[in-house]
Amino acid sequence: MSMRFIRTLLFGLVVLSMSAAAFGQVGVAITIGPPPLPVYEQPLCPGDGYLWTPGYWAYDYDVNDYYWVPGTWVEAPEVGFLWTPAYWGWGGDGFVFYEGYWGPHVGFYGGISYGCGYFGVGYEGGRWDNGHFFYNRSVNNVDITVIHNVYNTRINNTTMNHISYNGGNGGITARPRPEDEAAARERHIPPVAAQTQHAQAARANPQQRASGNLGKPGVAATPRPGDFNDRGVVPARAAGAPYTPANRGGSQVGSGNNVTPVHPHDLPPLARPPAPSTGNPKLDRNYQQQQDKLIAKQQLERDKLQKQQDQEHQVLANQKADEGKKQQVEQRHQQQTQQLQQKHTQEQQQLQQRYQPANREPSKR
Repeated sequence: MSMRFIRTLLFGLVVLSMSAAAFGQVGVAITIGPPPLPVYEQPLCPGDGYLWTPGYWAYDYDVNDYYWVPGTWVEAPEVGFLWTPAYWGWGGDGFVFYEGYWGPHVGFYGGISYGCGYFGVGYEGGRWDNGHFFYNRSVNNVDITVIHNVYNTRINNTTMNHISYNGGNGGITARPRPEDEAAARERHIPPVAAQTQHAQAARANPQQRASGNLGKPGVAATPRPGDFNDRGVVPARAAGAPYTPANRGGSQVGSGNNVTPVHPHDLPPLARPPAPSTGNPKLDRNYQQQQDKLIAKQQLERDKLQKQQDQEHQVLANQKADEGKKQQVEQRHQQQTQQLQQKHTQEQQQLQQRYQPANREPSKR
């Protein structure tokens, strides 16, 4: 038996042993969750045999920023195959991206409600029948004068909360069902070439980056993959929720517990920065007094916001609010906390600048 044959055999065994999850989980963990899903309409289906693949936030490690990959209509790679969307999930020390895939059944996609038939569990947008895909008109934008294989089944109890990730602070709490786990063990096909090129085009477009569009991308959906300049391109009507890029301009990649704070009690304790050495003892004492006053004021503001958020939690508990409503409130709390933290950082910087030693010109000899 030749060495070349042995290597080929071993490689084949490795490939056969790979599960669906092996190529599903990709990328380095990111400590900052993706923005909420934007609000947008589905473009008209371009023709028979195209399946809807919802848009999602991907991450560009080169610029440390999320970017929006538009939703688009894609031809299934095989008759009978359906699309399981990509999603972000909390992995214990950061957010991990799970790539979408094609397969005989729709698997787990984090419980994310992408809309247009993808409402967190399974797919309600259509079905295969005798080699043809039939579209559910109640959730798809199809022209029935062109596409005749349609039906109309209204979907009730759908929740559109625009939350874009599973787990972590403020994320969807869904877990895979037995049928989701069964779907994960089936034969899968990764995104086809047109989808990969579509995502690459989105990454190359600065207008798709969250730091620039603040969660409202200019191209939210396209009729076909890569058609960013087509007349049928759909812009986002609104961001899914107010979005402020966290750590703007800095790295969001990490492996520790640097999770974006949701409430004031998640913030690190207020600390007095080193005093500038002015050379004037009286001025230094005055600086320390101003620091004490500022820290006391900021702590009161933290406590006030924490109390307000605790009261809102109690209201939700008394109302027995659903998961979607709770997640919306948590997103608002996160934004409030980040805004307060930014305000306090600016106040500290302004105080330190006032007490910086004056620049002296060198003595002339």
